[in-house]
Amino acid sequence: MDGLIKESTSVLGRLGLSPSSPLGGLVLTTLIALLGCADFLSSRDSDIKETTQAIETARDDGELAKAYSSRGVAYSEKARYSRIMKLIPNDEYERLFALAIKDHDQAVELNPNSADVYFNRAQAHYDRGSLDLVENKDGKSWFDAAASDFEKTIEMDPQNGLALDRLGLTYEQAGEEDKAIRAYTQEMALNPFGKQRLANAYCDFGFRHQQQKEFAAAAIAYEKSTEFGQADDKTCPYEPFETSVAIYTTETRQYDKAWEMVHRAQNAGRRIPPKLIDRLKNDSGRAN
Repeated sequence: MDGLIKESTSVLGRLGLSPSSPLGGLVLTTLIALLGCADFLSSRDSDIKETTQAIETARDDGELAKAYSSRGVAYSEKARYSRIMKLIPNDEYERLFALAIKDHDQAVELNPNSADVYFNRAQAHYDRGSLDLVENKDGKSWFDAAASDFEKTIEMDPQNGLALDRLGLTYEQAGEEDKAIRAYTQEMALNPFGKQRLANAYCDFGFRHQQQKEFAAAAIAYEKSTEFGQADDKTCPYEPFETSVAIYTTETRQYDKAWEMVHRAQNAGRRIPPKLIDRLKNDSGRAN
């Protein structure tokens, strides 16, 4: 990053602009983004060249599988980044992604006993499904393929916390709540971050149920979220304590549950809006 800033600042100097000026600051930010993008893609092209050479010089199937898998990662990352940054048309993205999956399939065929080659193929499928969701396309087939490979990875390497994490994310994106929770719970036994994943996932599921007007299920999911800590507000649109209180008060009218969540929020140092507390007092006929 320091190199990008130095190079971008040098370009500003040649343009006669100061980084501290409004225009200079805007140009500097743009230059860093552009140079960073070019640097990332250049690195992936280098990876593709190096792994192609490794494929040509591999001495056995194990080395060959590793080289194909690594080149598949490079193709997939180049495709993913280029699509996110809108640098290539869709047909070029499809071409790059097809090359990635072809290499990943070859790696699995050459060494079906390697957890790594399954993980790398799973990651490519997951990334494809996630990008399709962003563009409001159906990513289910990609998530199904990713889940299958992540499950295979874990079967071979039960202590692989990263594979469990990615498996949970895959099921979460696909809306398979029970399977996502199972994966994150397994992850939590290996990695404390699994607890954060559970807080985020339950909050996300609560939001999805709420959007479908499934209020009872939403409130339960929000409540479960609070049992695992504080959900990341970048992951979940609504604050779980406040939203569960609101649902229990205005939708399901479970006032005892609403008060229980108010007290839990207070103990956790989480704020419930006074207007919501007043509504709960009025509707429940209780002061606390």
